[in-house]
Amino acid sequence: MPSRNEPLPGPVASVEVAGGHETDVLQLGAKLYTNRNYVVAEAPAWLRGLTFVRNEIERTHFRCVRAGVATVLTPNPEAPGAASMARALEREGFVRITQPELFQLFGEQAIDQVRIYQKALVAGDELPLRKWVVLVGVEVAGGFTPPPPQPWSENAGELLYNGIRLPKEWPPRTQDPANYAAPAVPYLDSPPAVIAIDLGRQLFVDDFLVAETTLERRFHLATKYEGNPVLKPETPWEICAPENAAACPKGGGVWWDAERQRFRMWYEAGWIGSICYAESADGLHWERVNLDIDPGTNRVLPASFHVDSWTVFPDYDTADPAQRWKLFVRGPGGNLPGYSFVSPDGIHWSEPVTTGDTGDRSTMFYNPFRKQWVYSLRSGSRGRSRHYWEHRDFLAGAKWPAFDSYLSGDCPVFWCGADELDPPDPVVQRRCQLYNLDAVAYESLMLGLFEIHRGPENDVCEKTGLPKITELSLAYSRDGFHWSRPDRRAFIPATREDTWDRGYVQSVGGLCAVQGDRLWFYYTGFRGDAQRLDRNWMKNGMYHDASTGVAFLRRDGFAGMVAGNTPGDLVTRPVRFSGEYLFVNAACELRVEVLDEEGRAIAPFTLADCVPVTGDSTLCRVVWREAESLAAVRGKPVRFRFQVRDGELFAFWVSDQENGRSNGYIAAGGPGYSGFTDTVGCAATR
Repeated sequence: MPSRNEPLPGPVASVEVAGGHETDVLQLGAKLYTNRNYVVAEAPAWLRGLTFVRNEIERTHFRCVRAGVATVLTPNPEAPGAASMARALEREGFVRITQPELFQLFGEQAIDQVRIYQKALVAGDELPLRKWVVLVGVEVAGGFTPPPPQPWSENAGELLYNGIRLPKEWPPRTQDPANYAAPAVPYLDSPPAVIAIDLGRQLFVDDFLVAETTLERRFHLATKYEGNPVLKPETPWEICAPENAAACPKGGGVWWDAERQRFRMWYEAGWIGSICYAESADGLHWERVNLDIDPGTNRVLPASFHVDSWTVFPDYDTADPAQRWKLFVRGPGGNLPGYSFVSPDGIHWSEPVTTGDTGDRSTMFYNPFRKQWVYSLRSGSRGRSRHYWEHRDFLAGAKWPAFDSYLSGDCPVFWCGADELDPPDPVVQRRCQLYNLDAVAYESLMLGLFEIHRGPENDVCEKTGLPKITELSLAYSRDGFHWSRPDRRAFIPATREDTWDRGYVQSVGGLCAVQGDRLWFYYTGFRGDAQRLDRNWMKNGMYHDASTGVAFLRRDGFAGMVAGNTPGDLVTRPVRFSGEYLFVNAACELRVEVLDEEGRAIAPFTLADCVPVTGDSTLCRVVWREAESLAAVRGKPVRFRFQVRDGELFAFWVSDQENGRSNGYIAAGGPGYSGFTDTVGCAATR
């Protein structure tokens, strides 16, 4: 790291500053930020009397209009919990000035001790810096408004499977960590002119496919299994007294293995314990499998390897049998590295690869649409939030740099957090935070579970011995980055009562399995123990008695388009397909018509010639009396008009086979499927 004892010579830079700001003189007692009451407690003599910029603590965005030296103060990055821009500044060529090494700019904590950085800027240099810095020793020539992002309709980057065109800069850096407004989903505002629908069932969870409709969209919640929990602490290493008992994935993973014809579960034994393994033929009755890692136990890593946050994921696309399974582990503690492993069988793991630093509740998943491994990294915006890091190579991608920078494209970017639409807990009444985000490919989109933290904070829970309230809500993405969250209710809620899933409800790697006509969502819940008020967080009741349960949802049943006794219509945007057999998932009376791009009916695919679909089926073929298939319009832009009466339409797709296979992704897989895509259609529903 370049450093020098003396300040850089030369005139001060003239800059323009974005956003609301003020200027002041750096002196004892001066207020440092417009939205904080921090005042200068200490400053070296050579900095006193210089002009500084007072703005919001979350951001300092400026550009140079006349060459000269700029001085920036930011916390010591070695202080635990410090929100420092030091490494970002160093990457941008700033030099550390060691006169002095550190000083207490405000407050009394180590995280408020700052370093001094300087750089000789040239006209045109621009620095959008995040929390927190103080810009000192510059001439402020005025303000400026950063240019808006390029319109989504003008994107010129990667073309996705569904017709969405990404921007060249990917992942985008347009998400604002400080903005609690619900973020835009740009592909919904600017959908493709023609949507490709060859891959997967097409769901009505948003308006991506909908041009116009008189139907009502109805969202559905999961139904918890009455026999829960399906796995609870029983073995000595799960009960692990006097510390907290647990037998739950808390991340981990539940996957159907087509070769073994078994469900496989990787779960956490004992709170912050070891990774253990179980199998099941039916998904309800689980058998702990003795392994050779730690003989006499079902551990897949040595007992000395403690985990806090972790995920097991199969590699859908690898040609290397030694890398069939992937594991990312993050131990307990503050901002620290994790470890990434690979395995041929999910049992015997490679030597770990040390990752970049991240917060303690970090996970990962695979996006097969773009063949990218995504590390879902905990960060500290809005209390708890997520940063995003993607890489095609799982192990090489584990080496991410520090993500405290908004400047360069080679580091994780801010992704998402809870926002103003997330309802607070009715009792706690505090602003929500995003505790975790897990995702998986389901049919034609990425399905996400947002673990929403509603409170209370840890110190309050420790006084009661009861778990914090986190609940799972659904999210959907068609580009793998932007999430649509139209239903903010808890899809899998905490009970807040003395039950096994009273609180701290968490998702599982793989999210859900497909069993016949239903999706099975495995999840973690904590009961807690009001009698365990130990100050040692490993023994405190807030983390006691964690088990595993399952909840059910109709296949594709996240949202249905509903009509009553009066028929209603839904007309799609222009779509293109290479298959020829139309299928629906519906519980209603239904007719379908094929239209050209201008909305004119194409004979013989008219409503009058459509054989009505009646009843309730998750896989039902639509036919017309005068046409054997849709071959006549294959490859052409067309619209579908769905006329619904007395029920719901959940999904449609055009298959290349009469068995109705969708060729889409099926999350964690399930009985009847040979992998993680639907290549068998109706054969798996029998």
